Amino acid sequence: MSERFAKKWESKREDAPFSNRIKDAVKPPGPLKPRLDFAVRRIDLQVQKLDQATDRFSQRDKAIFARTVDAYAKHDIARANVFASELAEVRKMSKLIMNAKLALEQITLRLRTVSELGDVVSTLGPAVGVLRSVNAGLVSVFPEAESELGEIGNMLSGIMIEASQGSGTTLNFGAVNEDASKILTEAATVAEQKIKDKFPDLPPGMPSTPGSQTEKSTQSF
Repeated sequence: MSERFAKKWESKREDAPFSNRIKDAVKPPGPLKPRLDFAVRRIDLQVQKLDQATDRFSQRDKAIFARTVDAYAKHDIARANVFASELAEVRKMSKLIMNAKLALEQITLRLRTVSELGDVVSTLGPAVGVLRSVNAGLVSVFPEAESELGEIGNMLSGIMIEASQGSGTTLNFGAVNEDASKILTEAATVAEQKIKDKFPDLPPGMPSTPGSQTEKSTQSF
């Protein structure tokens, strides 16, 4: 890490232009590392909220699953089909939330590494891309996360721009997009398997649920 960048990483540069110092006095950006650590804590909080949402969907899944089985046992095929469709939708949303949670966890792992290695720009680029994709995917399922994830994404973008200016690093957008896509794909694969392991299939002969229908309709972010 260069001496110039090291100063910006731990504390504000003393040799900033006078006009910038005036601007910073009004709204100081602060050192990069503490701001990055703060962003990580905010992402961790969103992961916790997604965990709580997963638990709520899990309880809802159990209730609907029981109603589906009960309706089918009573030969009420119409109601069984309605419940099965509702179950498929719940599992679709559960998968989206699980996908988002896993992707955010990957982001925090990488950002914590940045705190140690100072490899800021190349890590923040994919992180911002993943945050934006996760945010877009959660809008209809978990809207309360939209504003917070948007703010975190903007914060990381600002840190990335400052880091690139301070270190003289040029961002490779092709590599950034590829890395972000890799993170999202891995998260989607793991989420799909976790959902399969977590939620039981309906007994043979009952209306088909998530397995084929939901997986075909659910895409990664």
